[in-house]
Amino acid sequence: MVQASSKTLTLAEFLQLPETKPASEYIDGQIILKPMPQGKHSAIQGELVPAINGIVKPQRVARAFPELRCSFGDRSVVPDIAVFVWSRIPCDQNGEVANTFAAAPDWTIEILSPAQSQTKVTKNILHCLKHGTQLGWLIDPDEKTVFVYRPKQETEVFDQPDEVLPTPVFASQLQLSPKALFAWLIG
Repeated sequence: MVQASSKTLTLAEFLQLPETKPASEYIDGQIILKPMPQGKHSAIQGELVPAINGIVKPQRVARAFPELRCSFGDRSVVPDIAVFVWSRIPCDQNGEVANTFAAAPDWTIEILSPAQSQTKVTKNILHCLKHGTQLGWLIDPDEKTVFVYRPKQETEVFDQPDEVLPTPVFASQLQLSPKALFAWLIG
């Protein structure tokens, strides 16, 4: 949903606005409200973040963040899951995770919601890839399919239950199949 505005905002002006719930994104000078996550989206996101962090966080290789605002390349997007290599996680003066992330994630993951435009989500993934993201996943719970995006490569489609989903090299220990991923939807 695009919010009507009498004037085009800059990214800096957008970042001064209060946060919304669900999150708003800044794309091509427009404020776009993300749809409220629904059950399937939440189930997958709630399981995938700890699955990734269980592999990469103990060794301080990387960290997965749910719904993290990432502002770069004149856009401000909120991937469902943003994974940053440990050395790229910004820290504040106390050595804690900073509140502002002004870079593309190393791995971006989007989970399609029923009311969400696949085109818009794909454009966000491609924007991330253009600005340094190593890998993008677009998970479609209804179709039980994962689309995998890599910089300057053809999109791969994973819909066979036992295929191993590709991950960035830093998360190669995560061995996840579509069957295991979509099993998280079973109540």
